[in-house]
Amino acid sequence: MNTTKKMTVGEYVATDFRTAALFSKYKIDFCCKGNKTLDEVCQAKGLGINQIESEINTVLNTNSSSEMDFKSFSPNLLIDYIIEKHHEYIQEKTPVLLMYLDKLCKVHGERHPELFEINYLFKIASSELLNHLQKEEVVLFPFIKTMTNAIKKNETIQQPGFGTVENPIAMLKHDHETEGDLFVKISELTNEYNPPIDACETYKVTFAMLKEYEEDLHKHIHLENNILFQKAVELEEMFNILD
Repeated sequence: MNTTKKMTVGEYVATDFRTAALFSKYKIDFCCKGNKTLDEVCQAKGLGINQIESEINTVLNTNSSSEMDFKSFSPNLLIDYIIEKHHEYIQEKTPVLLMYLDKLCKVHGERHPELFEINYLFKIASSELLNHLQKEEVVLFPFIKTMTNAIKKNETIQQPGFGTVENPIAMLKHDHETEGDLFVKISELTNEYNPPIDACETYKVTFAMLKEYEEDLHKHIHLENNILFQKAVELEEMFNILD
């Protein structure tokens, strides 16, 4: 999609809600003042129109789907992909969603009390998820890389403090189930992320972002549960055979 200075910021968000996070970064109001053109907003705020357009095009031209053969990835490459694609996504989108949900509760909570439970559940889910990422990046992922590198160099490794690799994997899989259950409830409360007829633009964007967040989480969990964790178990078995 080619951007134009004459499009309003509201039209950008209506075309692709991912631009909402970009506008929020520059404190551009795409909701109440979404009828202003990008050119008008940039002039009023002293922002460089070419830079903003470039960032918008980057967002619009990014394909969120993937047809890559992840099973062919080495464990190290898959870990790097998961961190860059999914961990960074969570770290970037979580504070934006927390802000939007708090705003919706304040503005629309009286007419839509379910927003308070949605907000509560997302705060639990996102907090636990951020802790989950830390466990992966500090405990399991480094050990998988250690095993991968040792196999390449025909070296031995020390027994980790957690024993078999299946122990942290079992813990992480349990976390995944908990996250899945929380988002099932969020999906139900949001009518499968369909905003009510009186929803403002922020309301619509928030529900769209929640939907994308859950979809990204599903892809994330699939890569770990069904591919990476299995590779880790196979790596450990190779060391057992060598012993």
